[in-house]
Amino acid sequence: MPEQHPVDDVTSDTFYETPDQPEASSGGSEPTQSGPDDQEPWILPDDIPAVRSALLRYRVMAYVVGTLLIVLVCVAMPLKYFADMPQMTSVVGVAHGWLYALLLITAYMLGRRAGWPLWRLAIIALAGTVPFLSFVAEHYARTDVNRRIAESTAYYSDSPEQA
Repeated sequence: MPEQHPVDDVTSDTFYETPDQPEASSGGSEPTQSGPDDQEPWILPDDIPAVRSALLRYRVMAYVVGTLLIVLVCVAMPLKYFADMPQMTSVVGVAHGWLYALLLITAYMLGRRAGWPLWRLAIIALAGTVPFLSFVAEHYARTDVNRRIAESTAYYSDSPEQA
């Protein structure tokens, strides 16, 4: 059975090794490098609908949270400080805060289904706090998940005995 890609598999020892560290299981011999063709994708064919669903939930939350943050920073905060109208800040700020928590949950669910490392989830969490950055993070997340789905589909369609 092909091995899981070491960058994606957080349960393997190679996930935590730095490039200048030797492999723990090499026993003094040269480490064997496996090519990208014999590495099993993280996403199984049966999991693709669940991953697509998690991606849709994450995308909706990223757009909603990003839009609310832009409204908060570009409309509500100037109204509060320059026009002495703090009401919009209270409403939009609270809505953004609660929906940001939902964004973190949907990002975590997508990340676990797609096999993302924790650093990627941390970047997505930070992107929800900077105006316009949640849209950029959503683009990269969608691109990565679609790439992983395509790799999984190609891998399992080429070798039906591994499915």
